[in-house]
Amino acid sequence: MLKGRRLERARLERLLAHAREGRSAALVVRGEAGIGKSALLDDLASAAQEMQVLRGVGIETEAELPFSGLHLLLHPFVDRLDALPEQQAGAMRSVFRLAQTPVPDPFLIGAATLTLLSDLAEQWPLVCLIDDAQWLDQASSDALLFAARRLHAEPIVMVFAVRDTAQPFPTPGIEVMQLEGLDRASALEVLAQCAPKLTDPVRDRLLEEAGGNPLALIELARVPQDAPGPLRITGRIQDAFRAQLEELPAPTRLLLLLAAANGTSDLGVVLRAGKNLGVSPVDLGQAEKARLVVTSEEGIRFRHPLIRSAVYQGAPHYQRIAVHQALAAALSPAEDDDRRTWHRAAAATGPDESVAADLERTAERARNRGGSVAVALAYERAARLSTDQDGKARRIVRAARSAYDAGRPDWATRLASEAAALTDRPDVAAEAIYVRAQVAYESTSPAADAALALQAATLITQSRPERALSMLTEAVWAARDACAHDLLSRAVAELETVPLPAGAALRPVAAALIGYGRLAAGDPGAAVGPMRALVEAARAGTVEGFVERVIAGFMGLLTGDEEAAVEVLESLVADVRAAGSLGWLSYALEPLAIGRLLRGDFRDAQSEVAEGILLASDIGMDMQVTVLKAISVWLAAVTGDAARCHALAADVREHAALHPTNAALASWGVGLLDLADGRFEQALDRLEEVCGGPARHDVLIRAVPDQVEAAIRAGRGDVARRHLPRLAAWAEHNVLGKALEARCQAMLADGDEADRHYRAALALVTDRPYEHARTRLLYGEWLRRKRRRSEARTTLAQADDTFTRLGATRWAERARAELAVLGDRPSARALADDPLQRLTPQELQIVRLAAAGHSNREIAARLYLSPRTVGHHLYRAYPKIGVTRRTELAKLVSVDVLTS
Repeated sequence: MLKGRRLERARLERLLAHAREGRSAALVVRGEAGIGKSALLDDLASAAQEMQVLRGVGIETEAELPFSGLHLLLHPFVDRLDALPEQQAGAMRSVFRLAQTPVPDPFLIGAATLTLLSDLAEQWPLVCLIDDAQWLDQASSDALLFAARRLHAEPIVMVFAVRDTAQPFPTPGIEVMQLEGLDRASALEVLAQCAPKLTDPVRDRLLEEAGGNPLALIELARVPQDAPGPLRITGRIQDAFRAQLEELPAPTRLLLLLAAANGTSDLGVVLRAGKNLGVSPVDLGQAEKARLVVTSEEGIRFRHPLIRSAVYQGAPHYQRIAVHQALAAALSPAEDDDRRTWHRAAAATGPDESVAADLERTAERARNRGGSVAVALAYERAARLSTDQDGKARRIVRAARSAYDAGRPDWATRLASEAAALTDRPDVAAEAIYVRAQVAYESTSPAADAALALQAATLITQSRPERALSMLTEAVWAARDACAHDLLSRAVAELETVPLPAGAALRPVAAALIGYGRLAAGDPGAAVGPMRALVEAARAGTVEGFVERVIAGFMGLLTGDEEAAVEVLESLVADVRAAGSLGWLSYALEPLAIGRLLRGDFRDAQSEVAEGILLASDIGMDMQVTVLKAISVWLAAVTGDAARCHALAADVREHAALHPTNAALASWGVGLLDLADGRFEQALDRLEEVCGGPARHDVLIRAVPDQVEAAIRAGRGDVARRHLPRLAAWAEHNVLGKALEARCQAMLADGDEADRHYRAALALVTDRPYEHARTRLLYGEWLRRKRRRSEARTTLAQADDTFTRLGATRWAERARAELAVLGDRPSARALADDPLQRLTPQELQIVRLAAAGHSNREIAARLYLSPRTVGHHLYRAYPKIGVTRRTELAKLVSVDVLTS
């Protein structure tokens, strides 16, 4: 019976109660070895009456086998895969080796895990218990933690038991319960039960040394106490287990070593290997009698993982080699090729090209299943067993690439540096430098990324032009983020030397990047043509590749054609969702949200930013979270959420030195808030920083009219024209630019000239409601000052109406303030007149998809949620928007779309 732990058990039982009520919960139970984590999980399983219980465990020796932990947990339910969305079902079949199709994105497995667990909980609440989670293979832990973070309205409890080890096991986004030692009374109960005849001095010493660790109390009580042991509890416990092992016959110890090295509970494999080493099933008897292992129909398992460690670590090296050789011989090459290969690798005593080649094949199978850590481990071990230097370098750089893909930057950098030092081959050296470049983006700065990517590209510009173009694309875009204009110029110059053949699919990409370099240098005339050509090619479907299509979308934004950009990016996001490429989605949502923002579709932009931040947070893309927060600053400003605007801006500015482009976008948002609220001096300071800063030729060119307005309102006519020449040069090449320039000229003019410029600006932006309303507001204010009251009233009312429909709260308030000066007393439109504004961004996204006819299951697959969570959001949304049935959504949402 579990001793003590009253508070901990009560907390876990509350999770069960929540699940029975249809509420999800996830918890990490942390603590040192032997502290009672497994006992708590056993107790929780016993308390889960009328609930389904799934048990999983991480196994230290299986870290190199991708999805081995997930397979152990969910393989009994392969018959349910057909019910999953198509992409998720295909990914899970690949994980369970039921199909050979590559997994398009490893994070798709997390979404599939979430859906499968949700399906299993349809009939009965579900308790999912993962012991020794610190030893899960990376692919399994990523999938399970992703699912745990996205639990919401399902009757599911997930509990992970994690041992505190030197290698941390992060579980961001999940609550943690730290287990400490038992109190003295509970510790005495444990000793009284397992060793009732201890003398008082021995008992007191055990209590002091065990520190309340239950396993230490039990195991140390079984061994002589005449000599002090090592200070660390884990060491003391393992010493106790080693003492028990030394009392066993040699054949029994050999069978235990086979079981420890095997890594699975498959007793058949252990016994087949044992037969070749001269031991038999009878030799297990002594180990079972000593309660070191338990055998059953399900196989063989150690009573505690520390016993496995003690067995394996205590064996001489020669014996471990023999055991791994025997296990390799006992495994089927057809059914257990990967495990067999790893045993052969463990048995290798020197370079062996045959084993190295098998490990390379193992790595590629792992890649197809989406297990990047397993790929890196296999390639690194293959490199160590390689017989020639170039082969070793080639395999190490592939390991480095996979380590980077797995989100292990330190490991990737170490491997990449080693590979570069091993060979003079330009292609291998270039790949090694390129890995270091991509790591540098977050670990050092985008400028460091750009410099290294440029260095890598120059090694292979002539020999591998298409690969060099990929590296130069990285260099250009990282230099853009860093506003590193010198690096950008050098990358563009190198791009001009890349010998792409005539008609090559990537030529428009190279030309557009060169064009962007011209734009950043202040020459839009030379830039716009090739940049727009890439946008049109993407619209026509002749541009392939995710990165190339994202760049095409950005080119549309940079040249003032957000309509084309949004079209390109909407298509890309749809394709990314259809392919299940979850890792790419937040990168595609970023420019799409900017396009919607610039177009005035603030609600959709908020939904996309919210989804992008949630996804990026769930999969550990911290810098992408910051990028999306910069967009949120602007949206919070225009929609009137001042507190959120300032809080988000503070977060983004922490990275201002490394990412000035993002910081400038956030500063524009804060300046916009100050401008709308009438703090003109503060607005001017902020907008001067934006319009005169290093990102001034980017999307931020559109902040110039705000700077002009702030300068005029602050009485600083001397700085109002400062940035107009740049805006005018950009405006020569797009209609929007001409409209913004006309608005600026109107603010700077008077009399008939001002009137003419305002009317011209309005005529040019009829298809851009936000910009049209901004111009109407300024024109209405000007008309009021000119005592043209009737025209002013009409113009300001139209601006108010548009701002209100768009959700641009601050600007609507300013328009109503102007109307009040004219004697009107307008009030804010009631929420009942615009019910969709009551919804959260995610609720709005789900409502719109439901209105379009998508089922909960289809929406869940699209948004990487569970169907039950989708239903929960709809249930919460209906009363907010005044509907009772799904069929009522279509009319409500279609009206919203038409009027906004």
